[in-house]
Amino acid sequence: MLQDIGVSHADNAAQAPSPQLDPAAMRAKYRDAGLDESDLAADPFDQFEHWFAQAVDSGLHEPNAMVLATADAAGRPSSRTVLLKRYDRRGFVFFTNYGSRKGRDIEANPSVSLLFPWHGIARQVIVSGTAERTGRDETAAYFRTRPHGSQLGAWASEQSSRVASRAQLDQLYAELADRYPEGVDVPAPSQWGGYRVVPESVEFWQGRENRLHDRLRYVRAGGAWAVERLCP
Repeated sequence: MLQDIGVSHADNAAQAPSPQLDPAAMRAKYRDAGLDESDLAADPFDQFEHWFAQAVDSGLHEPNAMVLATADAAGRPSSRTVLLKRYDRRGFVFFTNYGSRKGRDIEANPSVSLLFPWHGIARQVIVSGTAERTGRDETAAYFRTRPHGSQLGAWASEQSSRVASRAQLDQLYAELADRYPEGVDVPAPSQWGGYRVVPESVEFWQGRENRLHDRLRYVRAGGAWAVERLCP
């Protein structure tokens, strides 16, 4: 059949990945230590704070990086990495351009998921919930803490929209740098701000040997949190 469609056995073999690049052959051995219900804090926020501190102490690169998954009004999904900038018992906060794809998705369908992929310590945290805008005061307060260049970048980039060239983007940035030189206050753009993900469930995933991982998930049960164990 390969000869019939113009593909030789040699061509087919040439397309096979090398052993070093074959994803099916890539395996990591996970730790013996597991996660037991008795190890958990009373609520997911305290548990997250404990694990987040350990991720930071472990030296992971950008432990606050999280994969945000959204879906538009038609249910078409998309995902991207964003940075956690604040968390408390109200939820998990990140900032973005409201006109970006993620922003448009959230306005149409506020159900989202966050994934913290702490591969270096064989852990993941998965947050499922609803995204809502933070107040403008909260957005402005955070915006003032950003480096000057990042403040200008928030104005220069109409995130997710098409741009003719890199040169055009750089020109927009240069014009803003002239308008707001270092030391001059840069106002927070009206189209830019925060989202808080209010969790409905938070799963803590601990890698274990033989792919028998521990998965403990907090779920809202009225005004409290219940914990359930999931099969790996």
